[in-house]
Amino acid sequence: MRIKKGDTVQVITGKDRGVRGRVIQAYPEADKLLVEGVNRIKKHTKVSTGLRGAKSGGIVTQEAPIHVSNVMLVDPEDHLPTRVGYRRDEEGRKVRVSKRTGKDL
Repeated sequence: MRIKKGDTVQVITGKDRGVRGRVIQAYPEADKLLVEGVNRIKKHTKVSTGLRGAKSGGIVTQEAPIHVSNVMLVDPEDHLPTRVGYRRDEEGRKVRVSKRTGKDL
């Protein structure tokens, strides 16, 4: 998967189109990402009593995973969405490269 945890991405399709957010978690086996502020859902949780009588539960809003094909990586230099490619550096390691500018990410 070409997008990693901590990257800034922009949603290119769906109800949150145009929204930018930071990747919280990546699920490469399912090709999905958890993006901050994107694909928010309401989850109903059972009310429970914790320590000292504090109650927690009710309706909680949280992010749901989004498919990696629905987002594009934002280039940190020019702040525009870009596709990601790979090249080998001098030591033979794979380096992510911006297809828009040709520079390393």
